[in-house]
Amino acid sequence: MPDAAIREAVRIIRTGGVIAFATETYYGLGVDPFNREALARLFAIKGRQQLKPILVLVSDRSQIDRLAASVPPSYLSVMDRFWPGPLTLVFPARADVPGLLTGNTGTVGIRQSPHPGAARLLDCLGAPLTATSANRSGAAPASTAAEVEAVFGHDVDLVLDHGPTPGNLPSTLVGERNGRLVCLREGAIPFSRLQDKGGLRPPGRPSPG
Repeated sequence: MPDAAIREAVRIIRTGGVIAFATETYYGLGVDPFNREALARLFAIKGRQQLKPILVLVSDRSQIDRLAASVPPSYLSVMDRFWPGPLTLVFPARADVPGLLTGNTGTVGIRQSPHPGAARLLDCLGAPLTATSANRSGAAPASTAAEVEAVFGHDVDLVLDHGPTPGNLPSTLVGERNGRLVCLREGAIPFSRLQDKGGLRPPGRPSPG
């Protein structure tokens, strides 16, 4: 993907636009999570109920503080083992995070994507970015740029084509209750692996240096 396309995507996001981009699961729709007008447009494009929260990608852990009021201690080991990866963790949200983003739940779902295109986009943006699946509400998520364009047309300002995504399963969604991990949605990483205390990491991923 040429640098010019990434720069244009960053410009669109910073001016309140909507882009689509590839992740390690499906294509996602990206807007500035702190821009209430952009969030409202995102809900309108998807036809999504505003009581449903929108997950957010971060480029690294330093960006969690922009969204979360705190980091549950039980998350630290799974973040070490499975981030970047298809694991979305639900954090208590900061008071200044828009209610549209959290669905007025007071919580926010965050993950770090290992997809090289998404990682590059987040690095260039230097800020968190929404990554709700690219689909109309109730429909199957898009796995290719062509599918995104067929579904949304000009409703999306830019589609970054990084080729087909794996599809199949969404990210695993995990919360915390009384200091313990709680599975909110089984996904690409089986919840049993998160509970494994043996320190096993996903195949092909190096240990943190």
